[in-house]
Amino acid sequence: GTRFSDPEAEIAVRHRKLIEDIFNHLWLTDNYGDAEDELLDIISNGSKFTWYEKSLFVSAVTLSTFRVWDKKKVFRMISFYEKGEARIRERALAGLVLVLHYYNNRLTLHPDLLSHLQELFSSREAREHLRITIMQTLRSRETERIGRKLQDEILPKVAHLRPRIEEKLDLDKLLPEDLIEGKNPDWSDMFEESEDIYKTMEELSKLQMEGADVYMSAFSNLKNFDFFRIFSNWFMPFYPDHEAIEDIFRDDVLNEGTNEVAEALYKTPFICNSDKYSLVLNLKHLPDAQKKMMLKVFRMELEGLEQMKDQEIDLDPNLTFRTNITQYLQDLYRFFKLSPYKNEFEDQFRGRLDIQNSYFFRKIFDSKEDIMTLADYYFGKDFYTEALDIYIGIAESVTDDPQLFEKTGYCYQQEGDWEMALKMYNMSDILERKVWTLKKKGYCLRRLKRYDEALLHYLDSEAIEPENMHTIAMIGHCYLDMKDYESALKYYFKVEYEDPDNFRVLKPIAWCYFATGKFEQSKKYWDKLASGKLTAHDLINMGHLALCTGERADAIDLYRRSISEGDISGSSFLEILDEDRELLVRLGIDPDDIPIISDFLLYNLDQE
Repeated sequence: GTRFSDPEAEIAVRHRKLIEDIFNHLWLTDNYGDAEDELLDIISNGSKFTWYEKSLFVSAVTLSTFRVWDKKKVFRMISFYEKGEARIRERALAGLVLVLHYYNNRLTLHPDLLSHLQELFSSREAREHLRITIMQTLRSRETERIGRKLQDEILPKVAHLRPRIEEKLDLDKLLPEDLIEGKNPDWSDMFEESEDIYKTMEELSKLQMEGADVYMSAFSNLKNFDFFRIFSNWFMPFYPDHEAIEDIFRDDVLNEGTNEVAEALYKTPFICNSDKYSLVLNLKHLPDAQKKMMLKVFRMELEGLEQMKDQEIDLDPNLTFRTNITQYLQDLYRFFKLSPYKNEFEDQFRGRLDIQNSYFFRKIFDSKEDIMTLADYYFGKDFYTEALDIYIGIAESVTDDPQLFEKTGYCYQQEGDWEMALKMYNMSDILERKVWTLKKKGYCLRRLKRYDEALLHYLDSEAIEPENMHTIAMIGHCYLDMKDYESALKYYFKVEYEDPDNFRVLKPIAWCYFATGKFEQSKKYWDKLASGKLTAHDLINMGHLALCTGERADAIDLYRRSISEGDISGSSFLEILDEDRELLVRLGIDPDDIPIISDFLLYNLDQE
């Protein structure tokens, strides 16, 4: 390869023009012929081009294949991988995986290509490289979710339909979050820390170490430099001698640390090539004080990288491959999402990226272990639909794996298919009886409104773990579902006794007292709750109590507040009032008064 000390020298400019011309020729040629074969032989076998120039050409071949399928191009990507040159083979394999997924059915028409791939990936190293590449490609699906976490600190939550009584009394919030039953803690260590994998910044750091793209949102606004108007630069590997570094050399503050900046960026594994260029190009626009601070940061980074390098490679022999593949896939992600040329291509990272359903995957990754690894990844990242697809296929031929049935059941549960979830939990329970499974069966039965059956499962759980507050609370919920308020109170009192600071349990206690006509006791509990934040349902329930104790004006005011201060509409209020009508009448309210009260309330709201 050729390096030039002066990037502005005529020979350097001509060489860059040559590289650009080759890149454009390779990606814009529909079908490769003898000329392209000869050119790619020179690129692949000779020493005329540097590693970063060869890397660029591999990207061009990949883009060209997305434009027009050509078996020759695919064989070229295979050849670049087989050559084994670091930083080049990673690009070739990433392109190969994306192309074979994109052209899912083409492989069925080319048995010679399939045979070559099967032979290639029969070796342990190549198979592990393929596994790393597929897993890292799938991690791109997390990028937008991580971006929302960083931007908003709000996790999108899937809202499941719940019985109104739960919403009215915040039953799902009765216990602290760390006591709420989620995934089975026996499954693996990855679930031990927390249910919400984006809950803390420490978890974001863990995700970064796994290869998750945590910088996409931070760097998305730094892609407007002239550098990124050149098409090929979106695929340019970062290297210390690139002419973009010259801007730092000419900076009064940064020039003394240019080599350290370039070296630290080149070596850091956590930032992709595209973002490294963004960082360099943005440095010169910073105030002097920030430039000096950044220099210190880069020097510290360089020292840290040197200390951990050898140790990490000993722990993970595929670390370099993993780092290179991660950075390149993140470069591709930025091209398809952010580049001014993105509309000229079909976004390879849009949609489900269900690589596990591709013909290529099924023919190459055909062992149960390979498939289960992928399913467990989906499961661990809460992509339950994709995990379920795979678990169902495995479960068809497996009869003795309780953990598989547990996970399959949990996926069905997350999809809201309570019947199938219950079926899978039953299969697991037959093989291995666990409290966790019993409680999940109880949960599904409650959702199916089979409250008496649900209660039996929770009582069985209590017999095994009598001090488990979650189980005790759920037994209370079952009795509440069955309108056995006296029995429900006994269990809610246990929760209150064990956790006297838990104000959430006061709501169902207040409701049970109200439903049994013990208005004075109910009021005592609502008075305790009144100092905190009240939901629309709380205000309605307090309104019911006021109505039943003859305080009609107070009742109407509480009903009004439930709509004006709460998060429900007038029509939702009417639905709730209609659901509670039978109970109100049983407690002494004249049925003819209920529509009068609702009409008066809504009329006054309209006048406000």
